[in-house]
Amino acid sequence: MREFLLSKQGQHPLDKDLIFLLEDIATSCRVISHQIRGGAFAGQLGATDSTNVQGETQKQLDVIANEVFVRHCSNCNRVAALVSEEVDEVYWLKARPQPGDYLVYFDPLDGSSNLDVNLSVGSIFSISQLPSAIDASDDRSVLLAGSAQICAGYSVYGPSTSLVITTGSGVNGFTHQQGTGEFRLTFPDMVIPETTSEFAINASRYTLWEPPVRRYYDECIAGTNGPRGKTFNMRWTASMVAEVHRILTRGGVFLYPEDAGNADAGGKLRLMYEANPMALIVEQAGGAATTGSDRILDLQPSSHHQRVPVILGSREEVDVLNRYHRDA
Repeated sequence: MREFLLSKQGQHPLDKDLIFLLEDIATSCRVISHQIRGGAFAGQLGATDSTNVQGETQKQLDVIANEVFVRHCSNCNRVAALVSEEVDEVYWLKARPQPGDYLVYFDPLDGSSNLDVNLSVGSIFSISQLPSAIDASDDRSVLLAGSAQICAGYSVYGPSTSLVITTGSGVNGFTHQQGTGEFRLTFPDMVIPETTSEFAINASRYTLWEPPVRRYYDECIAGTNGPRGKTFNMRWTASMVAEVHRILTRGGVFLYPEDAGNADAGGKLRLMYEANPMALIVEQAGGAATTGSDRILDLQPSSHHQRVPVILGSREEVDVLNRYHRDA
């Protein structure tokens, strides 16, 4: 991976400290993958007695993955702060963050409810660079819009361990080569097809959805005799990284909309370390990412644990969903 990132120094120069930070994140993902694969032997697959700031019961591997990310990302002396899904407060690493310092946002183990049934889980991360000095005594200082990201990525812990990264000039996928510790470029220049016949949504929440989402779902499952005039396949794995990875490899659209069950919280998925990084990756691969009404990367955060609705993937389907929300 280092060779690839260094090769980008020509057209799109990357700061060497950013490359080192990405290597630290890759190491975190490799360690977490190893912990997951050995989790059953180490008795680490069950839940803890604690909940995170979201009110969700933490798995043991949620806590372990968070500790791994914090330990490795703290190696870079340009990192001013870390923002994790698993911890209420911001981890401040610098007392006086300066212009050019990094902020790292991460969901250390996305989809951890899948651990006990041996389905794919992953990690999501985002890096922003400070344009000016900020106040380390005020956690609101980390509330930068998604458009300020300079890098985003995720890792999927499945049959192989994948690492997908964008630094603002396309999307590239790497696969961990067992026995070497290396992530090798295996999916260069990932592009999302503009059209698709596949969508991912949790249909068990149908009665909670707002009319535009119900309309879209009903039209998709109506098949060739419906308004869309074609057959759609529906997928749902309860792991955002797995859903987005499928979309990047063969197209599709992913929906986790605001509904009657999560409207009071603003939605289900977190803006800073889930929606923003995935939105940047999807847009860099030619797709689109919105809340149904607004481009996700344009949102101004109000909290570092803020939740938002998420619709992302193949541009044609996202446009249809945006139109249905406008019509409503």
